[in-house]
Amino acid sequence: MAAPASAYKDRQFLAVIGDEHVTAPPDSQKNFLVVDSKTDNAAIEEAFERFTSERKDIGILLINQHAIDTYTAAFPALLEIPSKDHPYDPEKDSVLRRVRRLFGE
Repeated sequence: MAAPASAYKDRQFLAVIGDEHVTAPPDSQKNFLVVDSKTDNAAIEEAFERFTSERKDIGILLINQHAIDTYTAAFPALLEIPSKDHPYDPEKDSVLRRVRRLFGE
């Protein structure tokens, strides 16, 4: 039996437990970018480009749903998550759109 909506209505954050990975010197790139109100869009776009195009060791990228809409490559796979300022919209979820196309919807 499914839990009532009141049981999960406050669950809005993502927690990650994982390894930090830093590439070998001389570039020593991290496998994450922490974004806050002071992070400019150029830094986010640069990290996205690095993680999706340049880094061949990234398999899955967790990213706020509102930050992307044109990415179509198979790898790394994008897992779209809500942000504190933009609620999750299943109609904009690229994974769900692909599944719907697969099933002819």
